[in-house]
Amino acid sequence: MKRKLFCLLLVVALVLTFVVGCGPKDDDPGVDAGKYKGKKVAMITDIGGINDESFNQSAWNGMERLEKEGVEISFLESTKEADYKTNLDRKSEEGADLIWGIGFMMAQAIVDASKAHPDRLFAIVDQGYEEGELPNAVGAMFHSEESSFLVGYIAGHMTKTDHVGFILGMEGDVMFRFQYGYLAGVEYAARELGKEIRVDAVTIDTFGDTAKGKATATKMYSDGADIVYHAAGQAGSGAITAAKELDKWAIGVDLDQNALAPDHVLTSALKNVDQAVYELSKKVLDGEDVGGKTFYFGLKEGGVGIAPSSDKHVPKELLDKTKEIEKKIIAGEIKCPISAEEFEAWKANLG
Repeated sequence: MKRKLFCLLLVVALVLTFVVGCGPKDDDPGVDAGKYKGKKVAMITDIGGINDESFNQSAWNGMERLEKEGVEISFLESTKEADYKTNLDRKSEEGADLIWGIGFMMAQAIVDASKAHPDRLFAIVDQGYEEGELPNAVGAMFHSEESSFLVGYIAGHMTKTDHVGFILGMEGDVMFRFQYGYLAGVEYAARELGKEIRVDAVTIDTFGDTAKGKATATKMYSDGADIVYHAAGQAGSGAITAAKELDKWAIGVDLDQNALAPDHVLTSALKNVDQAVYELSKKVLDGEDVGGKTFYFGLKEGGVGIAPSSDKHVPKELLDKTKEIEKKIIAGEIKCPISAEEFEAWKANLG
C-alpha cells in the first residue's frame, strides 16, 4: 500500500514539474513585466477593424508588446468615420496616457480631439505635423514608397506576361507613396531587362470591401496581368483570394500576408506599424517630450521592407539583387517617387 502511495505521489510530482516547466514564463530577461504598471495606452482602429490581417492588426501587435511590460492596453473599433470622434472622446475620458489613431483618415478627428482634451496625448499613424502644430499629438510616418519600390522591382522581374496590376484602397498623399514607389520599381526592372511592362492601377475607394478587392483583381488577371500588388487594407485580402482561385500571384502589404495563400502570395511590402506604435509609446511612457513632433520610419530605420517569406517564391539571385537595390535606396543613390509629378521626373532622369 505504501509503495502504491509513493508511486502515485511520484507521478503527481513529475506531472506538476512538467506543467510548471512548460508553462508560460514571465521572466524574459529582455522584458521588464512591471516597468509600466499603471500606465494605459489605447488604440482606435480604422474602418478595417482589429483583425484586418493588415494595417490595424500590425498596430495591435505593437500594443501587445507593450502589454508584456505592464501597460494596460485597450482598443475600440471604428466601423464608419463618425466613430472616430466618439471613440477618441471615450478613451480620453477613460484616462488613457496615450491614445493612438490608426490611419490618415483619422487626421481631422485627432486634431479635434487634441484640442478638446488638451490634457491627453494623442498619436497617429500616417499623419505628420509641423513642429509645435499640435503640442499634444505625435505623428508616425512611413516611407512606404521604399518597400513598394522593392516589391515592384521583384514583380517587374518575375512577370511572364509583362503586365502587372496595382490596387489602391483610397487616394491621398500617404497612399500615393505605395503607388508611385511600386510603379518606379517595376519601371526600374523593365529598364534593366530592356522591355516595357504594363501596369494597371485602380483605386477602389475602400479599405474594407473584400468583394470589391477581389472583383478588381479578377478583372486585372483576366486582362492579362499575372501579378497584382494591393495597398487596400482588408479589401486587399479579396485580391489575394482572386490570385489563389485563378492561380496567379498577389503581393501583400503591411504584414507578411503569405499565410493567406502560401502558394500565391509572391512577397509582401512590410510596413512595421507595430514597431512605430511600440517605440513611440515607450518614448511617451518614459517621459520623453514628443508632442508636436513627427517621426519617420523607412528602410534605414527598419520601418519598412519586404517579407521574410519572400524566399519561398522569389529566386535567390533576384533577392540578392533586391538587397543591392535596398542598399542604394538607403544610401540615397535611388530616390523613390511619392507622387505622379515625382514619378514622371524620375522616369525622365533614368534616361
